Amino acid sequence: MSTISDRIAAALHPHITELFGLMGNGNAYFIDAALRAGLRYTAVRHEAGGVAAADAYYRTSGRVAIATATYGPGFTNAITPLAESAQARVPSIFVVGDAPTTGPRPWDIDQSGVAAAIGVKTFVITAEEPAETAIAALEHALGRRTPVVLAIPYDLGSAEAFGPAPAPRALRLPAPVLPEPAIVRRVADRLRTAKRPFVLAGAGARWAGAASELGALADKLAAVTGTTAIARGIFGDSPADLGVVGGFGQQRAMELIREADVALVAGASLNQFTNRFGELFAPDTVVIQVDIADVAHPRADEYLHADARLAIQALLAELAAGTAPASRWSTRVDALADGALRRRPFADEFAPDGRLDPRAVAIRLDEIMPADRVIVSDGGHFIGWANSYWAVREPHRLQMVGTAFQTIGLGLPSAVGAGVAHPDSLIVLTTGDGGALMGLADLPSVIATVRHGLIVVWNDAAYTAEVSMYGARGLDVGPMLIPEVDFAAVGAALGARSVVVQGLDELAPVAEWIDGGAPGVMIVDCRISPSVIAPYQEEIMAASRRASGRTAAARL
Repeated sequence: MSTISDRIAAALHPHITELFGLMGNGNAYFIDAALRAGLRYTAVRHEAGGVAAADAYYRTSGRVAIATATYGPGFTNAITPLAESAQARVPSIFVVGDAPTTGPRPWDIDQSGVAAAIGVKTFVITAEEPAETAIAALEHALGRRTPVVLAIPYDLGSAEAFGPAPAPRALRLPAPVLPEPAIVRRVADRLRTAKRPFVLAGAGARWAGAASELGALADKLAAVTGTTAIARGIFGDSPADLGVVGGFGQQRAMELIREADVALVAGASLNQFTNRFGELFAPDTVVIQVDIADVAHPRADEYLHADARLAIQALLAELAAGTAPASRWSTRVDALADGALRRRPFADEFAPDGRLDPRAVAIRLDEIMPADRVIVSDGGHFIGWANSYWAVREPHRLQMVGTAFQTIGLGLPSAVGAGVAHPDSLIVLTTGDGGALMGLADLPSVIATVRHGLIVVWNDAAYTAEVSMYGARGLDVGPMLIPEVDFAAVGAALGARSVVVQGLDELAPVAEWIDGGAPGVMIVDCRISPSVIAPYQEEIMAASRRASGRTAAARL
């Protein structure tokens, strides 16, 4: 007998290999069918972890995965990572149980309505077309770059499927958005006459596969380049590259960007952090945005609505057909040639309060860790340290989870997804003490599944972003503090290697472990000072003060 769950699993298996989740009443039959169909199942210990792991698997591999949970509380537990995936435009399929076709029970809720509220579409399985509905969900996820919910009514999971299974077919995905030739010519003319061109690459350029084209364009223009945080590494080791821009950027490098007369922004949304709250470009810089979004950023003077790779290819062809570009900018900036614009400030080992300066820890860890690393960053104040001090070879090797939806606590299960995607690389999770405690249920999942894992906990016994923002305004900091937790002891109890680091010399066991092949998972409990504020956080605080000043002035 072929069940409806069998039909769903068989339809998805040719396109998907990985399934992350937690079993319950509503998805037990689907998980069983998926295993028999040949999918690989990785268990997590909290429903949020399944969605976070599937999200990270895609971010680090470019391949879609399935997350699964039961109905009701299983579904609601996963809403936060689902919202993060939706806002970050990360495709996945979330297979959940749902109310039976006979009507809702006391514990059933309007799951489709909840998903719609966070911008996620639900596909409800029917007895007549389970396979067709599953494929339609996958096509929607890939075509729109979004997570989808695939809901299986409780009474259908084990029900017998009708008739023969449909024949497999190729996925029907929308064609890439083609650039408009007239706009390509206009943009090419602007670039050809630019004296100080700057090229900024974002995640959209990465997903479009535009890295080589952007590198060729930057070389042709002698442009200075930079990336958003999640596109780091797209320009490789080019001497013209400033690395990450915005609040994670080096200050002198950000000053150089303001000298640009033309800026080409490829696949970046220019959010407030990348755009430095409106301060990234000078007022007279001509900003050209290349993106597939329906609406251009307000700062864009020219909008080329197209797939990034196709747009850059068209620009290269147009530039080749005309006069040579005028710029020689990147060859004239001495601080690019000697790497000065990529070097970060040195820090003493200890902050004035006697605890470790996180910048010094970050510098030493960067020296210790191998080049073959995949960095997964949870959300929190500490995100400035990895983004500022840790080298990244390729864009997929640094993933920031939680920043789109402004959440914390998704780091540990995200490391699970990254570890499945890259089993032979060192998976480095950078997390704060608050986020680590929030996601602690999936520390055993990391230990059980990641072959080579380094968990760096920036332990300052505080929610430091809130302390720096609101403590400075006179609010009681008591609710912003966390009693110091011994994460090394917690990790050791669960089977991980671990070390408490209160001085840089205490990182020696980490170096020895890496030299020995980095087997299993090691937790590095770094006791850092909460007094060292990341530059990006200072930018946020300055922007908040400016906004408060404008509000106060408007009231006068």
